[in-house]
Amino acid sequence: MNNIGNIQGISSSDLLKQKSIAEVDSGAAFSEHLKSALNETNELQVNSEKAIADMATGQVKDLHQAALAIGKAETSMKLMLEIRNKALNAYKELGRTQL
Repeated sequence: MNNIGNIQGISSSDLLKQKSIAEVDSGAAFSEHLKSALNETNELQVNSEKAIADMATGQVKDLHQAALAIGKAETSMKLMLEIRNKALNAYKELGRTQL
């Protein structure tokens, strides 16, 4: 009885297929999270611009809420820039890696 490649009815090729599917799913999940974060950052930027325009025209109802919207947008943009910088640095490091 040869059970080297087949443990409990699961062959090694089945495990490789499952691993490949899981890697694709995790990659898709990462891209969805990234898109979601970018959309959220964009929404915060739009709200911030609206708050600034309202302050400039004197139509602001609550100065504190406008300041919070601007602060959230600024923090979100800084975070996205840092993520971009880290990703670029990682990409450059991979390019310098010798195989």
